[in-house]
Amino acid sequence: MPVPGYDPDDVDDKLEELLAERDADEFLTEEERRRYESGERFGDLLDEEEIRRLLDRESDASA
Repeated sequence: MPVPGYDPDDVDDKLEELLAERDADEFLTEEERRRYESGERFGDLLDEEEIRRLLDRESDASA
């Protein structure tokens, strides 16, 4: 999901970092994991709600 004003690589790096800290299987199906391993970006695989949940958990953890 492209986000205006953000570098897709930076967004993908941040999502990858957040998923590494959590159970990625909670956010990715087996098919999505295969697609990621084939080169797709997390930003393209996760929907808006999943990204929001990841970011909310990050802000909760830092509070």
